[in-house]
Amino acid sequence: MKSIKNFVAFAALSLISFGTFAQTITATASTLDAAEAKVAAQAKDAGASYKITGARVDNRAYVSAELIK
Repeated sequence: MKSIKNFVAFAALSLISFGTFAQTITATASTLDAAEAKVAAQAKDAGASYKITGARVDNRAYVSAELIK
């Protein structure tokens, strides 16, 4: 019985912590450097670091990143 309570508590805390730390941001600019600078500014405003998860260049540059707190 005690192990079931511990498992339920662990599962609940895992879901809460995952939801609070995972956040994706995006930026669009004319160059990749400018788009990354926008992502860096958003991360700084949020008090977090970032990891770029995707980038694309068509007529404009698009960058998506995950914030890491």
